[in-house]
Amino acid sequence: MEFKTKVKAENDKQEILITREFDLPVELLFKAYVVPEFVEQWMGTKVLKLESKKHGSYQFETTDPKGNKYGFNGVIHEFIPNQKIIRTFEMEYMSFGVQLEILEFEKLTDDKSQLHKKVIYESVSRRDENLKLPFVQGINMAHNKLQEVAKNLN
Repeated sequence: MEFKTKVKAENDKQEILITREFDLPVELLFKAYVVPEFVEQWMGTKVLKLESKKHGSYQFETTDPKGNKYGFNGVIHEFIPNQKIIRTFEMEYMSFGVQLEILEFEKLTDDKSQLHKKVIYESVSRRDENLKLPFVQGINMAHNKLQEVAKNLN
């Protein structure tokens, strides 16, 4: 099965480039990242805090099948509606360290948009550690769910 979300990780680089085209207007794609109710639906996580603005922050919590809770959080450094979000991302109790995420939302047509996401890690080894997990499958599942949830919001 071919994944719709493309993940590019070049050797000896600290970054991952993620690209996905959605059958959604750019405004709806952006909304899926900044409105707590929408984030919860497609990410399957609880939004404890989401301040969608420059200098805002966020805190999410997820529970695994065994009932263990995991948190992740970050700070929003740049926020341009329907265009760009720059934020940090930290998964609590994991060894990946703090990552920098640059999300760019591109309008392709009135009904199509594309997400460009660059994730920069502290080191190549931290990035590679993350890639050993089912990262590509997970982000594809999440983006497929985002497409489904957002389409029903129209």
